[in-house]
Amino acid sequence: MGDQLARGEEFEKKAEKKLSGWGLFGSKHEDAAELFDKAANCFKLAKSWDKAGSTYVKIANCNLKLDSKHEAAQAYVDAAHCYKKTNTKEAISCLEQAVNMFCDIGRLSMAARYYKEIAELHESEQNIEQAIDFYEKAADFFQNEDVSTSANQCKQKVAQFAAQIEQYQKAIEIYEDIAWQSLSNNLLKYGVKGHILNAGICQLCKGDVVAITNALERYQELDPTFSGTREYKLLAEIASAIDEEDVTKFTDVVKEFDSMTPLDSWKTTLLLRVKEKLKAKEMEEDDLT
Repeated sequence: MGDQLARGEEFEKKAEKKLSGWGLFGSKHEDAAELFDKAANCFKLAKSWDKAGSTYVKIANCNLKLDSKHEAAQAYVDAAHCYKKTNTKEAISCLEQAVNMFCDIGRLSMAARYYKEIAELHESEQNIEQAIDFYEKAADFFQNEDVSTSANQCKQKVAQFAAQIEQYQKAIEIYEDIAWQSLSNNLLKYGVKGHILNAGICQLCKGDVVAITNALERYQELDPTFSGTREYKLLAEIASAIDEEDVTKFTDVVKEFDSMTPLDSWKTTLLLRVKEKLKAKEMEEDDLT
């Protein structure tokens, strides 16, 4: 490993020397980029990720001097993938540079892909609002490129995080839109009831019984088979428990559903919020009597 580090530094010195020396403008930047590439590979083998990352940034700069934006963007992506191992902030910065360049040269599907990667990095750092922002950008770009599966994956992430930070209406609109789109696609039809269930749980979090009832009617119109599902029964019975302010009924209904179809952590978290509101209401009622 020490050998690789030393070799990398040697290649880096040669590259810097090329840049500072005389020579034809184009060829010296090409030669330097080649040497920097060798240096970066050595740094990667030595697991010296920060040095590898900064070397790829130098390659990007050489390619920019040569007006090779595609190669420069790719070098920024390579830099980001090295920085990902040690410095998330730097990785995000490099990917943003890459996205800007891919947009400039009209490679929008590449821009979409790396917007999604930026969103995932923000997600890993628990920067929820930034993650939402970049998943939305990725969804827009995927949609423009007619890559609707990837667009919907990003939209679902937006909805998931929107609900997490109590932006329930935003989440509801996204889930309902995906459900509606999926109905006309034979491959996606099977997922409709899952999207409707997610929208319904967000409706429950808003705590408006009239809105929940109206939504259930709308979901039946959207998908006539929905009223025969366990998902519909769960939402309808929870709505009834909220209307009756009956915490025990709510708990029994959720427990029964969970025993057949285990609830994931997102649904569990939201349903716990509904339960807490219901408990608070029940205690209010007790205080008044």
